[in-house]
Amino acid sequence: MIASPGLRLRQVRRMALLLTALALLVVLLSAYLRLDGAGLGCADWPACYGQLLRGEPPAQAFGLPRLLHRGAASVFFLLVFYLLWLCLRRPSIRPAVRPATLLALLVLALATLGFWSSDPRLVLVGFMNIIGGLGLVSCSWRVVLASGPDYQFERAPTLALRLGAATLSLTVVVGALIGAGAAALACPTLPDCGGQWWPAAAGWAALQPFATLADVRPAGDAGGVTLHLLHRWGALGSFLLLGIAALQALADEATRKSAVTLLLLLAAAVALGGLTVRSGFTLWLAVAHGVCAAALLATMSTLHRR
Repeated sequence: MIASPGLRLRQVRRMALLLTALALLVVLLSAYLRLDGAGLGCADWPACYGQLLRGEPPAQAFGLPRLLHRGAASVFFLLVFYLLWLCLRRPSIRPAVRPATLLALLVLALATLGFWSSDPRLVLVGFMNIIGGLGLVSCSWRVVLASGPDYQFERAPTLALRLGAATLSLTVVVGALIGAGAAALACPTLPDCGGQWWPAAAGWAALQPFATLADVRPAGDAGGVTLHLLHRWGALGSFLLLGIAALQALADEATRKSAVTLLLLLAAAVALGGLTVRSGFTLWLAVAHGVCAAALLATMSTLHRR
């Protein structure tokens, strides 16, 4: 018996919603495992992370968070290809095929990357894992949007939304470099970095992700300070541009809910980032900041779509 197009569209949407929830769980657990190993839950930070980087790659422990992460990632892997099959069956659900295909390719890339993920010294691997996790959330949510009842009514985004999306994307990339490059404590003050407000010329080399870490970046490290300042200026630009875009969208009933959600997530992301620094980089605040960034990217896609 062949399912009607309407029924299959609902199946795709439900599966994409499940995958979005699973992707957020994977991002949360991945951030916890990475940051806990990085010493953010360690009283004598950064000594414990420094020892980890200077030693051999750690053996894979099988604690509950790691088992949950592997289980969620494995289920996600299988369900993604079921989702893609649902989208490609004739007649195909054309608006959802592209994001579903991108999602499947991203899952394959991250699964391949997993062979090198046990070594925290490889900045590029950590960086790609962070960006890839955020991409899982965004692509899953784009399938949800593409399988919705109003997918054919896509509107042209405003200039503020376009600029805000570009600025937020760059801000997230720099934030991923901070996490992958063990640069969390390079700038423990707000809003400046030890009296510095703009990156020094010597710190721009930190933007390349091909380094191999030998130790953490201590407070005042030029590369770490550069990353933090770029991230903070980018966050300010994203807050202003996306805030303007959200305020413009409040006037339209079709985009009002997305606009309110975007404003709330913008405020939460800024607050969590500031609290993370003020608290001395408490583990759960840092994890929540990363999950909030994933939700912010998905909500921005919703506003862009509608």
